[in-house]
Amino acid sequence: MKCPFCGNLNTRVIDSRPGKVDFEVRRRRECQECVQRFTTYERVEQVPVMIIKKDNRREEFNRGKVLTGIKKACEKRAISINLIEETVDTIERDLRETNDREIPSKVVGEKIIKALKQIDDVAYVRFASVYREFKDVADFIQELKGLIPKECLPIEFDAISDKADD
Repeated sequence: MKCPFCGNLNTRVIDSRPGKVDFEVRRRRECQECVQRFTTYERVEQVPVMIIKKDNRREEFNRGKVLTGIKKACEKRAISINLIEETVDTIERDLRETNDREIPSKVVGEKIIKALKQIDDVAYVRFASVYREFKDVADFIQELKGLIPKECLPIEFDAISDKADD
């Protein structure tokens, strides 16, 4: 590392610690020539993940969009922001670990749906209704069938279905 004060190439690291941002290291260095100290930051350069949209447009993965979508689905539910952030982190990590540079938006949507299904049924149905483009109540009922506990009697479900048809 070149000293910003005298231009000498001979510097040594005095202290190293994690930076404020993920995948960043903060280093305190000292020049062997002029003995001045300075700080450097090292970051891992990440290859951008491109999302292939339904209309075949390509767009760089945007963590903020995923976060906004999940927050909207979880609105007015007892779900902590920390859990939402962890969920988004996990989804982003999974996408980057595939080593695919281009990923269909459908894959991202399914990862979000799978995560929300484990977190909260209502948030899951909210997100699914937009993502899967529910057209009417019958689409909601079809999705809810998979969420009803096995011990519920079919008669109970039929009563719910009849009310939805009215």
